[in-house]
This record gives sequence, C-alpha cells and structure tokens, in this order.
Amino acid sequence: MSRKILIINTGGTLSAVMKQNGLIPGLSIYDMQKELKMVSGDTDIEIEDFCSLDSANIFPEDWSALAKRISECRNDHDGIVVIHGTDTLAYTSSMLSFMLRNINIPVVITGSQLSITNPVADAMENCRCAIHMAASGIPGVFVAFNRKVMLGCRVSKVRSLSFDAFESINYPDIATISSLGMRIDTAAVPERTGIFKLANTYSSKVCMIKMFPGIHRSLIESIAGQGYKGLYIEAYGIGGMPFLRHDFTGTLEKLIKDGLTVVVGTQCRYEGTMMDVYETGRRALEIGALEAHDMTGEAALTKLMWILGMTDDPSEIRDFYSINMAGEMTLRQVSR
Repeated sequence: MSRKILIINTGGTLSAVMKQNGLIPGLSIYDMQKELKMVSGDTDIEIEDFCSLDSANIFPEDWSALAKRISECRNDHDGIVVIHGTDTLAYTSSMLSFMLRNINIPVVITGSQLSITNPVADAMENCRCAIHMAASGIPGVFVAFNRKVMLGCRVSKVRSLSFDAFESINYPDIATISSLGMRIDTAAVPERTGIFKLANTYSSKVCMIKMFPGIHRSLIESIAGQGYKGLYIEAYGIGGMPFLRHDFTGTLEKLIKDGLTVVVGTQCRYEGTMMDVYETGRRALEIGALEAHDMTGEAALTKLMWILGMTDDPSEIRDFYSINMAGEMTLRQVSR
C-alpha cells in the first residue's frame, strides 16, 4: 500500500516566476503538479496551496495557521511536505518544531535556490528528498535540502547562493542521500515524549539584538519601553556581555526584575554558549538571564516567542526554556 503524502505550498523561490520587479512566487501547486508527480515515486500525493509568499513576507501568524492546517491533516496522511522560501525557512521549521511537538507523522519543509521552471534548478531533487522522508514513517519536523535531511529546530541558512544553503548546527544530519540511497540515522531522531497536542500560540512581543562594541544600554531600555516581553541577545563568544564602562548587564538586571525575559546566545555559529566560564557570562546568569546553550538563533528566538505565547509566569518561562523540548539544544551542567 503506497504512502499518502500531502504537499502544502507556501510560495518561495521554488514556485517563483520572473515579473517586472524581479522574481516573485507565481506558480500554484497545480502548476507544479507534473514535476511533483515525477519525483513522488510510488507515493500517493495530494497537493494544496496554503499561500504564495516570498518567505521574507512570512510572519508568526502564518506559522500559527500553518501549524493548525498540518494538525488538521495529520491523521489523514502518512506524511506532509511543506514548500517554503529559503530566507526564513529555518525560522518556520524551528517554530513548527515547537508548535507541532510530538506530532505522529513526518513533516518535512523544503524549498530551492532556483525556480522549478529552471532546467538546472535544485527544486526537483529537494522535493524528491522531502517526499521520500515524508514517506519514511519517522515522526518529527525536518528540513530536506541538497540531498540531506536535517532536524527542523537545528537548521540555519548558511549560504545565500549555493545549493548547499542549509546546515544542521551542532547536531548530526538525520539522513543523507548517496548512491546507496537514503540512509536515515534513527539514533539522531528525537524520541516522542508524549502525545501530540497542537500548541500554536505565540507572542510577537519578542526582539533580537546582536552585541557589538559600542552598543549602548539605552537600546535595550527602549525595547522594554515599547512593551516587548522577551529579548534574545546574540552575545560574544560563549556568552559574554559588557559590565564596566557601559554597564549593559546592570541595565538588563533592572529590566529582568521589571518582567522582561532575556535569553543570551552567541554570535558564533557553532558550539554554543558556556556562560559559567567567564565573569561576563556569570554576571548575566546571576541576574536571571536564560542561556541558549547550543541552539541556533532561529530556534532560540522562536522558542522564546512560543513560550511567551503560553505563559507570563517567570518560573514557568524559565522551566520551559531550560528543557530540551524538540531536540533543539544539548544541555550542559551550569555551575552557579
């Protein structure tokens, strides 16, 4: 019996056509039906258009609606493929990992660097990989790109032009495709820890900033003054922030006491934070900042948005953020 796969199109380069002002999503899923059937093998595919957007125009409300649609379809299909633009794909795959936590089927997000209409595009191979993974029966949220499958909450776009646009950060690939076919590393797939229940609420009152020499504390004061509930900071190295002449940490302490949730990550792509090593990091932990460990920036930000959509209680927020919810982080023991 063939696997029943639903393909949901949200737009992006894969479905793009050239218009007067440049490439824009223009092909419906039905325009791409012939190509998709060519790579679907012996799976039984269904197709639907969700939206037709450049992924720069994808917003949190789209994540919530998409998660709801996937939840509605999950019991009628063996797997779901989502076609998505590459620019914000990692944010979407990260948020879906939380909103669809413990989902019982594979949900695979893919896209391409060239339109499916281009004869040398990567679109067909990426769709083939995504459909094959969606038919695997292995539950979870994944990204398929350039003949590999990655965990959705570990992905970052690391190249702007190359076909090898995405990497799995601080985590092994879930599957790779070679002349031996698709090899799935089942040990890398996070185990389901409970029943599935759609959790597609979020807070849009979250901001992200990147540390740089000369950053002034008035910036974070203005963020808090505008009603933001959460702040994700890409700090230096393993989590350092200034506390001397420009006492950034001291200002954060006041804002945390006033109710702002602050998460500290790193600007470094690989290996993550270890904030208990240097004084600059220890001070941040002591004032109540949360640590992103080895999460990607996309996962750290979307996890914060997701948690703040569920609760305003500081202790609950801290508990939620400290737990590895969907395979998004490797926890280290932090000494205080």
